[in-house]
Amino acid sequence: MNERNKALPSSFRDPAGFVFLQDGIVYRQVNQAGKAAYDAFMQSGLYRFLTEKNLLLPHEEMAKGQAEQDVYKILRPEQLSFISYSCEWSFSMLQDAALLTLRVAKAALEHGMILKDASPFNIQWHKGAPVFIDTLSFDEYTAGNPWIAYRQFCECFLSPLLLMHYKKISLHALQLAWPEGIPLQLTRSLLPVKSRFAVLTWLHIHLHAKMAAKKQDPEERRARLPKKKLVNLIDSLETLVRSLSLKDSGTTWGDYYTEAAQRSDYLEQKQQIIREWTGQLTGLQTAVDFGANEGSFSLPLAKQGIETIAVDADPVAINKLYKKIKAAKEEHLLPLIIDFTYPTPSFGLGNSERESFFGRLGRADLGLCLALIHHLCMGKNIPLERIAAIFAASCRYLVIEFVPKSDPKVKELLLNKEDIYENYTPAEFEKKFGDSFIIEAARQIPGSERTLYLMRRK
Repeated sequence: MNERNKALPSSFRDPAGFVFLQDGIVYRQVNQAGKAAYDAFMQSGLYRFLTEKNLLLPHEEMAKGQAEQDVYKILRPEQLSFISYSCEWSFSMLQDAALLTLRVAKAALEHGMILKDASPFNIQWHKGAPVFIDTLSFDEYTAGNPWIAYRQFCECFLSPLLLMHYKKISLHALQLAWPEGIPLQLTRSLLPVKSRFAVLTWLHIHLHAKMAAKKQDPEERRARLPKKKLVNLIDSLETLVRSLSLKDSGTTWGDYYTEAAQRSDYLEQKQQIIREWTGQLTGLQTAVDFGANEGSFSLPLAKQGIETIAVDADPVAINKLYKKIKAAKEEHLLPLIIDFTYPTPSFGLGNSERESFFGRLGRADLGLCLALIHHLCMGKNIPLERIAAIFAASCRYLVIEFVPKSDPKVKELLLNKEDIYENYTPAEFEKKFGDSFIIEAARQIPGSERTLYLMRRK
């Protein structure tokens, strides 16, 4: 760390410091501009409290070396296995992230500090639970000052949660359209009339939006707010967030495994083959399950200590999986709402501030693609070679299930479509994937015409 540290594209907004990468390790630089706030934070007891409660990512202070004058401290935080965004989280994940933010904000006040930033980008999933990651988001509390991050919290957390609660559908993608928060006025206009009669919703959205739109006198804006009222404000936000819900209705493929379980011992046979193959592979540390549904195949990997990302386009399935791993306290599985055909793109300043899903994923040790390829080829009209190229860039080993045209599910898929897929055959599949992978093993699943393949990237 003797040379000038270069901030990551996502870390440039706070003069107090920034995050940088060196030799594959993430560090945080505290600038001289952030010295006073950082020292107050560490000396207040807040850092110790938050880390002991697993609410904040812990760090160790490193030697600065021949650092430049503006460098005060170099921190090495506990490393995260993956960075995700709120537009990829299910309802319950966003709700838990909101509650964590409020808990951190309240703890800050109790230690003479205040949380100055309530962005979801400051929350990540670590060891199966949300954790606050920005050590520099705290300032010393000044008596009478309002919570500067109040509006940000309402727009980033409360707005999407309320819209999903009242509309009864997942609207996670709205957070990609408004990554810095859904404007209060927009939320107010989209909420139903009955929301105005819910006191806390009226207070934090409708009245808040009305007051924000008014041209207030500067002195009025600086009106003092006693700490007790600030705590009451946070408590009321917590009460509102906890009261919200989104029913886990039927998933897109919700009946798939129930129906599959009735087909002889199809699921058990499939799981057995995958267990056998993965047991023979050495050095498996990371995995990604494409089309994970409710995690029947990714959960066993996580239980082996393999850091596993389970992705599916169905937000209800991902929400169910999140609740499942939360109840089981599973530390090695991260469920995310990702559509394979429309994954999260790069966005933000210069289209580089926030990295795309596949950019963040890199290449996992193992990829799973089970009962998915026929949907991609015949449901989305994606050529086999394009699918193979994506997997080749995403994983070292691949377990993939080929579902032939003779399968009842494929016949059902083609009921109302013209069959223009003459190249969708086992031979063509093996040929196209063979350009990027070596087929290590292939086995027909007993009781079906489906075939599992174990492939290794060339």
